[in-house]
Amino acid sequence: MKKDFIFTEIDSLKGVGPQLSKYLKKKKIEKIKDVILNLPYSETDRSKIYKLKELEVGKIQTIKVYVKKLYFPRIRNLPNRIICEDDTGKIEIVYFNSREGYLRKLFPLDEQVIVSGKVNYFNKKYQITNPDYVTTLENQEYVAKNIPKYNLTKGINEKKYRNISEQVINNLPKIDDWLDKNFIKENKLVSWNECIKKLHNSNDVKNNQSSSFRRIVFDELCANFLTLSENRKRIKIKKNSKIFSNKNSELIKKSLPFKLTNDQVRVLDEINVDLSSNKRMFRIIQGDVGSGKTIVSLLSILNVIKSGYQCALMSPTEILAKQHYTLIKKIFKNENFDIEFLTGKTEYKLKKSILANLTSGKIKLLIGTHALFQKKINFKKLGLVVIDEQHKFGVKQRSDLAKKGGDECDVLLMSATPIPRTMMMSLYGDMDISKITEKPAERKKINTLSKPEKKINELWPFVKKQISNNNQVFWVCPLIEESPFLDYSSAKKKFEIINKKFPNKVGLIHGALKNEEKDEILKKFLLNKISILVTTTVIEVGIDFPNANLIIIENANKFGLAQLHQLRGRVGRGDKQGTCILLFKEGLSKNAIKRIKILKESDDGFYIAEEDMRLRGFGDMVGYQQSGVKNFRFADPVVHEKLFLLAEKYIKQMDIDVNEPKYSFLLKLFDKAEIINQNIN
Repeated sequence: MKKDFIFTEIDSLKGVGPQLSKYLKKKKIEKIKDVILNLPYSETDRSKIYKLKELEVGKIQTIKVYVKKLYFPRIRNLPNRIICEDDTGKIEIVYFNSREGYLRKLFPLDEQVIVSGKVNYFNKKYQITNPDYVTTLENQEYVAKNIPKYNLTKGINEKKYRNISEQVINNLPKIDDWLDKNFIKENKLVSWNECIKKLHNSNDVKNNQSSSFRRIVFDELCANFLTLSENRKRIKIKKNSKIFSNKNSELIKKSLPFKLTNDQVRVLDEINVDLSSNKRMFRIIQGDVGSGKTIVSLLSILNVIKSGYQCALMSPTEILAKQHYTLIKKIFKNENFDIEFLTGKTEYKLKKSILANLTSGKIKLLIGTHALFQKKINFKKLGLVVIDEQHKFGVKQRSDLAKKGGDECDVLLMSATPIPRTMMMSLYGDMDISKITEKPAERKKINTLSKPEKKINELWPFVKKQISNNNQVFWVCPLIEESPFLDYSSAKKKFEIINKKFPNKVGLIHGALKNEEKDEILKKFLLNKISILVTTTVIEVGIDFPNANLIIIENANKFGLAQLHQLRGRVGRGDKQGTCILLFKEGLSKNAIKRIKILKESDDGFYIAEEDMRLRGFGDMVGYQQSGVKNFRFADPVVHEKLFLLAEKYIKQMDIDVNEPKYSFLLKLFDKAEIINQNIN
């Protein structure tokens, strides 16, 4: 059997017709490889042979009995019955719509047979209706064993699927292992073929630290890191070095009302080394909320402009882009170069002028939304693209972005979402990573308090005092509207309540609003035209509201730690002390109490993200699904942390040619080949 068998369509298997194929595809089982990777979640134990007196109703059990009588009624629709016994009792084996000749052959009179199926009790008799297995004593081993159980969808018979799985596993071709035999032995793994057979035929799948399960996790991680490594090679192409003097950025540093942290200085140096090198920069700045990533990117932009290039700064929303534009105009007020602002809403006449000046090279820095990468927009000499808040970019998007900028263009991404180490490895392995963990000295720690929701009335005087002092308030609710199924606070209902207490001072924003409506409300809040903003989690990242110093989060126990930290970071961004109040219902679980305690004690986003992952699991963490992390089928960053490190090290050390058949096979197996545009025969 050739390895190509693994990548053939599911309907090439014996017994898989159009109807079954349709149901399997609903379960995303389209090719043979999908059967291989669809591991059982449990098993049915048929290994023990029970006496009839030991049977338990409702359970699948295996019995060894003598066939004593066969009843084949001549009346239509009545079942066929086979009476069997052992030395402890009798049982009926019942069949509907089965041929007499077939049953006589299956149940020879006065002979012993092995029967396995679900036990029922009807008319004071034990019964097994349409048993799963019936065989002779010679074939006892075929039945009396542990049978794997799979997660299946409607329309797929369990026994039929097991036949498909067994057909695939029994015909598994011999694969040239991509791992060295000594490496497998040293790290207590197994060969690929052995791994697959064990996971489908034993309880290894329930043990996420078994040698076979660790092997499939390691393979998945290797495929991931190999993809990132290949992407990195394609991104890190040769370019001309950018020559500049640090004098310009030093002058800007001195004019700032604050001193850069040691982390900011270090990261700026790392970026400058990249800009000065002959290989294109593709770097991400990972920084907690309020760590000062933006100023580092602006100093980098200045150095690139002074070296004779143009720059582009892209933000996810118009209001954040506008905020960057205002800040940059202020910081670069003494610099003699043109800065422009462009969004999808820019009026035609102004847009036409901007495009012309961009093409001629007159504009040195263009700030805006994703509109910056429209086909009609052409730079004369683009040297640096800075992408803000783009933690949701996947591998393919990053690669496409690098291509759009041209060969001479360096790329700098910024993310305010602290990500645990293992996650960062798997998300950004194709990039250079700079971390800013140190907070500016002037940044005050946000006071974090918790309060039962039944005491919400105690908050109104505090809210009133903040408004009286010209401060602003975020009020966060988990739902837009009330739900009959969830006992959570809704933003619309809370807006009505608060608006009655503080008329004409309250705004409402949520994800169901159009972008234009959101921007309008956020502008009003930014200009202090409204004092309280009732919102869902749409304000989690992005815009600075320097006047907001209080955030109240309802049903706080229902949010993840990482998300709560992001929300908390919306306040205390100015010179005022920020306060975060977590409201919760009584009767919290131990886990929820622990999460709230961690948040109250720490303002370190990276530590909080690590704890969040340990408490909730990586699949629940905000933002990671969009990044593709949940594409991990078997790997768990918490459980398999050592394997993450081992796989990353292995790929870095190995000189791997992705065109080599064994590695091509690996990439195709885990659906990575398409990402790196690798054709596999």
